[in-house]
This record gives sequence, structure tokens and C-alpha cells, in this order.
Amino acid sequence: MKIKQLTMNGKIVLLTFFIIAFSFFVAGILLLSNLTREHEETVGSRAMLIARTISDLPEIQKQLGEPDLQLAQTKITQIVHDIKIINKAEYIVVMNMDRIKLSHPSPNQLGKKSNSSDMHAAFNENYYISKAIGEQGKTIRAFVPILNEQKKQVGVVVVGFALPTFWNILAENTNEIILAVLLSFLFSIWGAHLLGRHIKRQMFGLEPIEIAKVYVERTETFNAMHEGIIAVDNNMVITIFNQKAGSILGVGGNPEKYIGKNIFDVLPDTRLPEIVESGLAVYNQEIYVNNHSILSNRIPIFVKGKTVGAVAVFKDLTEFKQLAEELTGVKAFVQALRIQTHEYKNKLHTIAGLLQLGHNKQALDYLSQVKMQHDQVTKFLNERIYNENISGLLLSKISRGNELGIEVTIDEESQLTRFPELLDHHDFVLLFGNLIENAFDALTVVERSHKEVLISIDDNDGILAIMVTDNGIGISEENLEQIFESGFSTKDNENRGIGLYLVNEIVKKGNGTIEISSEVNKGTTFILTFEY
Repeated sequence: MKIKQLTMNGKIVLLTFFIIAFSFFVAGILLLSNLTREHEETVGSRAMLIARTISDLPEIQKQLGEPDLQLAQTKITQIVHDIKIINKAEYIVVMNMDRIKLSHPSPNQLGKKSNSSDMHAAFNENYYISKAIGEQGKTIRAFVPILNEQKKQVGVVVVGFALPTFWNILAENTNEIILAVLLSFLFSIWGAHLLGRHIKRQMFGLEPIEIAKVYVERTETFNAMHEGIIAVDNNMVITIFNQKAGSILGVGGNPEKYIGKNIFDVLPDTRLPEIVESGLAVYNQEIYVNNHSILSNRIPIFVKGKTVGAVAVFKDLTEFKQLAEELTGVKAFVQALRIQTHEYKNKLHTIAGLLQLGHNKQALDYLSQVKMQHDQVTKFLNERIYNENISGLLLSKISRGNELGIEVTIDEESQLTRFPELLDHHDFVLLFGNLIENAFDALTVVERSHKEVLISIDDNDGILAIMVTDNGIGISEENLEQIFESGFSTKDNENRGIGLYLVNEIVKKGNGTIEISSEVNKGTTFILTFEY
């Protein structure tokens, strides 16, 4: 493994070296190009200066006015030959207004007329520099008109300098180039080494193949989990989105297509941005995301003490509520059967006693009374409570109260026609179940001849009000502020302190309000209010 790591490190360093070396190479090319351009400008300025100097020489001006062209040619050639040698010019050509060459580096061109088209401007008193390609390569030429003392043009002088080739420039700057290459080579190795070490640290010492393996394993692990997982970075860009998150929140398609997108474009109500901003974790909070009820844990992600993102791990509360309701329903069913068995056994004993005593009429009257009471309660619940789950729960609580010696009364004007927005029958099973059981607990620890729990459900004018009141032990003032905290209980039994916490969470989810009035040893009243 160490050999493999060294090989990979070498590849990183080698690749980085070539990148940096290539950068220096490109920079060198640009530098040489700039040097070449500056050299051309310098040579052009030098050619123009020499051409102007020659055009200002009185002897040149005088010979251009000489009728004897042979004599003028001889004199001018002697003058410019020395200037050409001293300044190392490629050539100096002097012509009269008839374009006759009176000086030229090639003797066979002397006395001949120039037909070059790029001289027209010079014979019209224009000064300029041009570049040309000749037999010996590129040259820079300076064109200067020659004026006599009367400021009349009498000829043109052309001074040319050969431009050095790329290899000439390299030869002229050999020492500097060698030094630059050596420095570039050393800095490339040094930079490649530092960059390789930095990349290695950033990758936590892992090889690329190991990183790819970790990425695949992480993705498959997240997708295999039963919980939904969504993570974002500081810019709210999704970095993790597993398959379960898509199925829980009703977002279809391959979850990988959401990675790299902004969380607000996919799911605007995840509440992950507030975790990134605050840097505080939130655990076991029930929230609605994309119209789905979930139990969410949202945790900030820290790297070296700085918040770099947030991750949400959540479960589908609908499934848990259904499972809890099924378990609660089975438990309630068993409890109801036990209560009814005990209740009917007592009633059978009563009927049997009346029959043994010969009170047949009283036995029939008792049977009719029991049947009428049962039918009245059942008919009331079926007519006034539209959901059978709530009806069954209330019926079982009435039977449970009879067994405990507690009279459970439902207000005759009560009715429940629908559930508030964001709440369903699962929530109301928890609401009624916990409030009534809490009332039973308050009554079992108090000595009272008549124990009563009153339930009222008022559903009118877009407002649903639920009241559960008892004449039990009551709640002290110091405990009133804590009863909705998870885990708080005045009892020593295990698994206590969660009922009223769940009630409060459901009320908050439904945007409702909850009021409590209580007096020690006199009783407690809970009033829950929701708007449709």
C-alpha cells in the first residue's frame, strides 16, 4: 500500500510539475514575444534617426541637385558607406526625385530606377517606418524625405536594419534564459511538492481510488438507511439526498439529480438554512415538509470550528402514527374486552340475584336500563363524532372510567365534524387519549366520593374547542410552567412526562392554543382551541 501511495504521490507531483513548468514556458514565450516587439521598436527608432541625420546633411542635399548623376552617385556612396559601417545598418539607399538610386548596397542597382510601390508616401514628404521580408529575412526600414535649404524635396533616403530571428534573440540572451529556466525548474519542483502535500492533506491522506470507493460506499449506505437524510453546505447547495428522503417527502426521480441544486429550489421548507445560520442543533421536532409530517433531527456540520453546512435526519411520522395507533388500538381493544367482561360479569351477577329472589320484573327492568344506557352512548358517539377512531377511543375511556370508579361524561352538545388543517385522526387519538389518561391519574390519587371527568367538544363557526376537566388533585403553580416539558412528571413511574409534551407539540403543529386552569385538590381544566 505504501508503494502505491508513493506512486500516486509521484504522479501528483509530476503532473503538478508539468502544469507549473508549462505555465513558466508560456510566460517565457510571452516574454520573448514582448522582447521581440520592443527590439523592433528600438531598431525602427534607430533607423529613423539615421535616416533623418542623412537627410539633414548639406552634402547629400547638394549632390542630389548635381546634374552629373555619375558624380553625385560617387559622392553620395562615399558618404553613406561610412555611416552604414559605423551604425551596422543593412543598407542605406538615397534616391533623387526621379527615383534613381544614387546609393545602394548592390553595385549593379546603382543608377537604376526604383519601382517599389511602398515609397509613394515618402516622395510626398511623409516620414514612416515599415517592415519588409527580403532575401536575408525581415528588415525594418525608415523612409525620410530629403529637403534642400529652400524646403523643397529633392530626394528620399531609406535606411534598413535586419531584424534578429528567434534564435538570434535566444543566442543574445543565453545567460538570462539559462538562469530563468533553472529558476523555473526549481520553483516548479518546489511548487509541485507543496501543492502535492496540500492536496494530500485536503484528501485526508486518501488515494483517488480510495476516495471514489468511500464516496460509493457512503452513497450506498445512505440509500440503504430507513431514515431520510438531506445535507446542505453554507450556500444552501444540496450535498446529500438519499432515496428514503425522496420517498418520505414525495419527491420523485433519482435523488442524485438534486445534489448540486439549491435547497430552496427542491424543498423550500426543510428549515435547514436556519440551522446553518444559528449553528444550533434541533432534535426530535415534528415539522411539515412538502405537506408530509416528519420527525426531524437537524444538526450543524462543523469543520475546524466553523459551520460549513447542516444535515437533517428524519423519519416519516405518518407511518409511526399509524403503527402507534394500531398498537394503541390493540391495547385499547384488549383493555375494553377486559373491562366489558368484568362489567358484564357484575351485571350478570345482579340479574342472577334478582331472578333467584323471584324479582323477575326488576331483572327485566335492569336489563332494559343497561341496554338503553349503552345504546344512548353508542348512538350519541356515532351521530356526533364523525371519526370512528375517536368514537371508539371515547367509548373505551368511558368503560375504563367505570372500572376505576370515575364517571366520564361527554357534553350533550358536543360534536366533531372535521379536523383542523395539518392535523388528522392520529393526532386527535393522542390528544384525547393523553388528556383523559392524565385526568384519570389525577383522580386515582385523591380521596373523593364522586370522581368525574367532563369532556366537551365545540365545533362551530370555524373554531374547534376541546375541554377536558376533572375534579382531581390539581397542579401546583410551580409545576404549571413545566408540565409541557419532555420528561417532566410529578410521578416516579418510568416512561412518564411525555404525554402532555406530545399534546403541546400537536397543538403547535395545528397552530392552536392551549389554556390550563387548575387549583390544588379541586381539579384541572384543559382547553384546546383550533381555527379552521
